[in-house]
Amino acid sequence: MKIAAAYIRVSTDDQIEYSPESQIKAIRDYAKRNDYILPDEYIFMDEGISGKTAGKRPAFMKMIGTAKTKPKPFDAILLWKFSRFARNREDSIVYKSMLRKQLGIEVISISESLGDDKMSVLIEAMIEAMDEYYSINLAEEVKRGMTEKAKRGEPLSIPPFGYKMENKQLIPVKEESDIIKQVFEWYDNGVGMLRIAKNLNAAGVRTHRGSLIENRTVEYWLNNPAYIGKIRWTPTGATSRNYHNDNSMIADGSHEPLIDIETWERVQKRMKEQKEKYRKWYKPTETISHWLVGLLHCGKCGGPLVNCNGYLYCNNRSKGTCIGNGGIKATTVEEHIISQLEGFLDGRISINAPEQKKQSINTSIYDTQLKRAENRMKRIKEAYENGVDTLEEYRENKQKIQREINNIVAEMQKEQHKEFNPETAIQKLKDKIRKSISALKDDTVSAKEKNTLAREFIADIIKTGEDGREFNIMYRL
Repeated sequence: MKIAAAYIRVSTDDQIEYSPESQIKAIRDYAKRNDYILPDEYIFMDEGISGKTAGKRPAFMKMIGTAKTKPKPFDAILLWKFSRFARNREDSIVYKSMLRKQLGIEVISISESLGDDKMSVLIEAMIEAMDEYYSINLAEEVKRGMTEKAKRGEPLSIPPFGYKMENKQLIPVKEESDIIKQVFEWYDNGVGMLRIAKNLNAAGVRTHRGSLIENRTVEYWLNNPAYIGKIRWTPTGATSRNYHNDNSMIADGSHEPLIDIETWERVQKRMKEQKEKYRKWYKPTETISHWLVGLLHCGKCGGPLVNCNGYLYCNNRSKGTCIGNGGIKATTVEEHIISQLEGFLDGRISINAPEQKKQSINTSIYDTQLKRAENRMKRIKEAYENGVDTLEEYRENKQKIQREINNIVAEMQKEQHKEFNPETAIQKLKDKIRKSISALKDDTVSAKEKNTLAREFIADIIKTGEDGREFNIMYRL
């Protein structure tokens, strides 16, 4: 007798004819009639899970992993219908081909019996195509159902800040709703979004996910019609902060509003005026807007400094999540950096070469290579734990990546401990700076060219000091 495995999947609890018990009973009866042994440990079941993608079905992936063990654990996989195996033709082709051609394991639908002839292959493909059509059509039906719910004013997503969900109804949360009212009041009285975000962060306010409040968080709140008792729904998908998307629909909700309509309309008017006011300052920039971008970092939070209309700001501060110093004029920063470079060349400024070398190595390409290898190590472990890879495959992949990690570490240590002559290193560094300094001071040289030149001898620049006007240059040695 041959050994079989069984795969059972149900998407919802109300599919009585496809319930787990119904599928298992029918498969056991088929196995008995066709001389298959069906051990309990080879019954794999995914409940309440869509068949659209295989990767999101843990029992399915465990079954595939088990099938790849040696010696071959079973001769066939029994299904109630082919639609239980996959509703995505790509998954179906990949996994069936692997099972049949590489592992010698048949995939059998007990209610759609097919032979091995060419016509059976064609019929099976037609069945799979109909299953995929059903899946796509089901997604459209779900979207249509959600649109109808939106029209009735029923909530469709997680509750926004200021509310909680009870019995499918949005209920105000006192502490949070007071914050939302304060946000609207502040903005209505002329306080900017960035200042509001900073005020809230300073008060310890966090989002439902525990994140800091950013200015875009405030913008989202100010544009959310839920706070005036409405429900917004966009059937076409995410709006990418386009709060006035033509595809969005807004309907009256059944929940209690937090903001009166007069305040809402004043706030909407002010936001529109602010956008129009500052739109004229927006100018498309070249690939690199300033040659120091990418080299400068905030000493408070480590965030990159970005160029905004000739001023360099911490990118995190612009979101309201950094309490560091404000922006500084880009030309002022240039003067500081050029002055330090010239001071280093003429001997007015000295550096600790061994320390500079150490820091330069720590921020080199080795860290990136190690991180990538470690991420791959995590992925192969997950593949083994989910049953996708066998123990032998996991062990082989792990050894391969570990060798790669060992090589990276060895190269890094070799770089750190190789013979280092501070005097020679400083002389080479000065030669590089001398070749580039005139170009860095030349207004006709593009920002991209200057950035490329600067990266030859600058590893990083940290903006420090009480007033944020000191710059610590980390050189490449």
